[in-house]
Amino acid sequence: MAGGVTESSIAGSLVVHGARLVSGGSITEDAWVRFDDGRVTALGAGTDWTPADRVVDAAETAGPGALLVPGFVDIHGHGGGGAAFDDGADAIRTARAVHRAHGTTRAVVSLVTATLDELAERAAAIADLMEEEPDLLGSHLEGPFLDPGHKGAHSPDLLREPEAADVERLLAAGRGTIRQVTIAPELPGGLEAIRRIVAGGAAAAVGHTDADDDTMRAAFDAGATILTHAFNAMRPVHHREPGPVLTAAADPRVVLEAIADNIHLHPHVIKLVFDEAPGRVALVTDAMAAAGSADGDYMLGALHVTVRDGVARVDSGSIAGSTLTQDVALRRAVEAGVPLTEAIRALTETPARAIGVGHALGALAPGLTADAVLLTSDLDVARVWTGGPIARG
Repeated sequence: MAGGVTESSIAGSLVVHGARLVSGGSITEDAWVRFDDGRVTALGAGTDWTPADRVVDAAETAGPGALLVPGFVDIHGHGGGGAAFDDGADAIRTARAVHRAHGTTRAVVSLVTATLDELAERAAAIADLMEEEPDLLGSHLEGPFLDPGHKGAHSPDLLREPEAADVERLLAAGRGTIRQVTIAPELPGGLEAIRRIVAGGAAAAVGHTDADDDTMRAAFDAGATILTHAFNAMRPVHHREPGPVLTAAADPRVVLEAIADNIHLHPHVIKLVFDEAPGRVALVTDAMAAAGSADGDYMLGALHVTVRDGVARVDSGSIAGSTLTQDVALRRAVEAGVPLTEAIRALTETPARAIGVGHALGALAPGLTADAVLLTSDLDVARVWTGGPIARG
């Protein structure tokens, strides 16, 4: 799983030219983009760019047909490079280096179900680490407020109902850096918890749930705006009971996460999600420690995971996250028939908007952060640039 060369465009000026620019749902041929001190300052087509400290010819670097796209944003991942995000600062740095080389310039740190004490401690530690690592966007609590019947790779003895004090404690521990919380809205207190999560500045995500259509509608009316890894760990679609996926796809307020690894979702289903929710799909990795590493035995939270042929499963047989990187997700989506512009949007603009950072990330436009990925015509990563800390909205 080779990745690109990672650079920093924080200081000085940089011009990348001669690329097919894919951003904002459109393609500009023979484009150039200028970065100054970690921000996008200008763009155009042809040769009318002004000199810069560094100049990169896209075709010379990545071959004919090279594409320049915004940096990828992963709002749901658990680790990589043999390291799990739950295991502290060094593990987070190790995993992020792997994903950054594959184009993910910014990421939310997803935490699996643990005790309240552990989750509070980890959320606080991530808030601290964000002061040193600007590519971290915050944390995602995937649990403990999940349906035991759709637990997936979460410890059933640690799942619990979302009591108000527990929700408030976890939000407080993150000090405003918790970006999303996954919750099963049918649990007692679930709808009120969604309201508390949103009021606390995080996105409420529905997932690991047995919610029916009426409950899903109530959850979205209460403020939930994300569906956690669509189709996985939730009530299935039925011709007389649409289930969470179709209810979410019909609601323009909701972004649907999709794991495009051809394991969590069949290629036909990948295309279906994009068709049913145009402009509202976020391609996530849900990657665990084995992403960018070898098959073998790992831990995901408190559960033992075996990875064989790149597929991670807990001992019960349930899929335990993925070994996906976002560049592979891009290729899988395009292979499934998703238009390139929409696949890129699902890696950039849509996830950034879903967690409230669309003002700074997700496009290559003047004023936005200088996060960019140079791809070959085959959609392999050739170069990655990461700007500085994102501007506050």
